[in-house]
Amino acid sequence: MDDVIATFRPDLFAGRQVLVSGGTTGIGLAMAKGFARLGAEVVATGSTAARLESAKADREADKIRFEKLDVKDRAAIDAFVGGLARLDVLVNAAGIARPDAEYEEETYLEVIDVNLNSAMRLAMAAYPLLKASRGAIVNTASMLSYLADARVPAYGASKTGIVGLTRALAHRFGPDGIRVNAIAPGYHKTDMTKDLWTHDEHGPKIADKAALKRWGSVDDLVGTALFLASPAAAFVTATTLPVDGGYVVSGF
Repeated sequence: MDDVIATFRPDLFAGRQVLVSGGTTGIGLAMAKGFARLGAEVVATGSTAARLESAKADREADKIRFEKLDVKDRAAIDAFVGGLARLDVLVNAAGIARPDAEYEEETYLEVIDVNLNSAMRLAMAAYPLLKASRGAIVNTASMLSYLADARVPAYGASKTGIVGLTRALAHRFGPDGIRVNAIAPGYHKTDMTKDLWTHDEHGPKIADKAALKRWGSVDDLVGTALFLASPAAAFVTATTLPVDGGYVVSGF
């Protein structure tokens, strides 16, 4: 991540407050670290005590405040966000996938609730604070916002929904100076994708389909999040930016 961070002014987010949901693991944690290294006061939330403890033990995350939050609970979100003195950036990174099991209604609804509905809950709760700071929201979509994967119907539907939600919120909040964008990750090496990138056949095949011929890392997403939340993107809103190494547009 050092090369990514070195691209930006070291105090770019000094004095700014950033909230990252799903910020105790994977993509969310990487983005939380990125904002913290550029001077932001970062609060990252997670769903379980185990994830919170693991994140707190990460030496690179020592400047981040970790808090437990159930993103399916509207009242808990309202109380949590309402307790913040200010907010400049909201990063919605909470997400789950339950391959194959998502055809069961209960599981399907849970995935939709975590991946899509939580982004709406947090955005609405954060709106007054973001209006005061003329802040930004960065949502997390996916390459499956554009592609099909028969194993994860709820995940695909939720991430497609994030694209539409991002556009709608951008126009709803735009008059108040709030920008709303999303990042669409491709195949990145995370715990969620470990079965694929460690597979002798599937891992290399996926890398070969990308234009850059490799898997992404979580650090590959950090610079994009920092850019979208920064003054450099002052006229960028309602946009979903793919960070997939060219995978989605591959013709083979």
